[in-house]
Amino acid sequence: MARIGVVGSVNLDMIATAPRLPKPGETVTDATFAIHPGGKGANQALAARRLGAEVSLIARVGTDSNSGPALELLRRDGVDLDRAYRDREHPTGVALIVVDEAGENQITVAPGANRHLEPADLDLSGFDAVVAQLEVPIDTVMTAATTAAESLFVLNAAPVRTLPADLIGACDVIIVNEGEHAALADVLTGADAIVVTTLGPRGARAQRGSEEIGHASAPTVNAIDTVGAGDAFTAALTVALCEGREISDALAWACGAGALTATRRGAQPALPTRTELDDFMANL
Repeated sequence: MARIGVVGSVNLDMIATAPRLPKPGETVTDATFAIHPGGKGANQALAARRLGAEVSLIARVGTDSNSGPALELLRRDGVDLDRAYRDREHPTGVALIVVDEAGENQITVAPGANRHLEPADLDLSGFDAVVAQLEVPIDTVMTAATTAAESLFVLNAAPVRTLPADLIGACDVIIVNEGEHAALADVLTGADAIVVTTLGPRGARAQRGSEEIGHASAPTVNAIDTVGAGDAFTAALTVALCEGREISDALAWACGAGALTATRRGAQPALPTRTELDDFMANL
């Protein structure tokens, strides 16, 4: 069983599913509303746990009424929350999400306690892999990358922001979508890390430098909600690499996880178990 530490965010997602996404200044009505636990760190931790890994989440939440629901599915599924610290000064993060009938989304995040996860909070010994994203302070991500030298360090560089060269140099795997890859092209070019770019319905590719070292197609599905699909991909790829899968096989499994997640609503409720994913892939 892979041992994975996830350094990242915890949010409570408030989701309106509308006929279409609003234009600037426009009000769209006839939506339905739901509340689900989310945050890229929490999503990836839960996804890896459901895919069979032993997972610890290193994060911060508030002491407000949102913290319990935000951690509920993680606790129920057996993610170790001993390092999900309670912040008495800042509220639990909240994400406001609008999803249209085609599954596309717009997201605004009020990070709250996520902005206060500090390097001193990190205890990363004993993991086969450490995963981080960019919804917590960059100094904390940088510390995670440099102190996890004995582990596979996977950075999901989202949401996109300027990255220091030292952080890029400390990564073993960097996962981006096409827009993030374009925004970070200058620092990703020549990186020693494996750079994995997700391509939506066209699958994913892996490069080292200018050389493509792996590619996988995405399964064709009826996508109804893409929230969480990228987190499922990141978690599945990390689990697959920890299990020693060859890169193209790992990409294919991760594409399957993302595709299957997109067929269900919500982020964490949509994340597949290992049995569900393996059955899905076997029946393609």
